[in-house]
Amino acid sequence: MPRYIVERTFPDKLDLPTNEAGDRLCRKIVNTNAEEGVTWVHSYVSLDRTRTFCVYDAPNPEAIREVGHRNKLPVDTVTEVSVLDPYFYLGTGHSGVESAARSHLRTPWLPFRYIAA
Repeated sequence: MPRYIVERTFPDKLDLPTNEAGDRLCRKIVNTNAEEGVTWVHSYVSLDRTRTFCVYDAPNPEAIREVGHRNKLPVDTVTEVSVLDPYFYLGTGHSGVESAARSHLRTPWLPFRYIAA
């Protein structure tokens, strides 16, 4: 499923209390999103609480805009993104080949291997 960054502006500052009311609001948003196949992964909030940068998985940008409207949340921009992981390049030399000595830093150790039949 495509991943998106959604930018929102809250001129009067984001007000999301850390109590039962905030919990109910988040649950309502998550449930409304699910109706359109949208998953709210997480968000970043500016220090002045006037902007958010939210990570979503969704079938398309229109679904994000629709749930934003239904949740009464502003939607400034919707940008499809992909992951750029700096640790992918850890230990690569000029040839772009990762050294065996460094590969353990990004490869989880597994006590056994699953072998597909």
